[in-house]
Amino acid sequence: ARLSEMGNPYFFRFFPSDATVKVAHARYVVEKLGARRPAVIYQSTAYGQSGREQLAKTLAELKAPPVLEESVAPTANDLTAAIARAKAAKADVLVLHLHAASTVLAVRQARQILPDLPIVAGSAMHQPATAALLEPAELRGVCAETAASPISATDGPIKAFADSYRQAFRTEPDAFAAAQYDAVQMLARVVTDLRKASADVSPIAVRGALGRESYKGLVTTYKSDGKGNMAHEAEIVCYDGQGRVPRVVERYTIR
Repeated sequence: ARLSEMGNPYFFRFFPSDATVKVAHARYVVEKLGARRPAVIYQSTAYGQSGREQLAKTLAELKAPPVLEESVAPTANDLTAAIARAKAAKADVLVLHLHAASTVLAVRQARQILPDLPIVAGSAMHQPATAALLEPAELRGVCAETAASPISATDGPIKAFADSYRQAFRTEPDAFAAAQYDAVQMLARVVTDLRKASADVSPIAVRGALGRESYKGLVTTYKSDGKGNMAHEAEIVCYDGQGRVPRVVERYTIR
């Protein structure tokens, strides 16, 4: 999240930052699940620390501070001790902010130790490639924050995008693919408009246009907050234990 606070005028982020998705993450845990004793397991990387910082802040504001915060390395191949500590702390929800491999491990081992405990994971969980490593039954009661879930769409432009993506790449699209698509489309429109208006398509001109214009993409309407954060919405998706395609259950706009 701090990348947008460093004063780089050429920085534009099209996937919502932790200041957006982690607020949605925490709000769903408290407001929709009614949890009051979350246990947070996060990656020891800069990515993990950024998410943990925002989760802790928002959960405290919602009067549901974590009963456990556990940092794990990406190389860890056994998370049972961390999950056992969550159990001992009487956690009523497991909140994960981990990379894909660690997310799979945490979900699988949590289902062995705490089979009925709700799990709300980070955006790595929504990725089809992550869900493919788990059995549908292991996904029961698992939710995740993300910017979008293209594979969950049943109609409209994002469904058409998902179909075209499958045909082009022979794999399933995720929110990162959709955000990258939207970023390139906005950049293309900016460059085209600049060329129509004048010959100036310099980096400074492109930067200025990206900073002031809005663009309605597949996922959301993008508009810089003045620091290069372009996306301000997040979704929560949940798995029903019957398959690997999640259902969108909540959407948040965070300003």
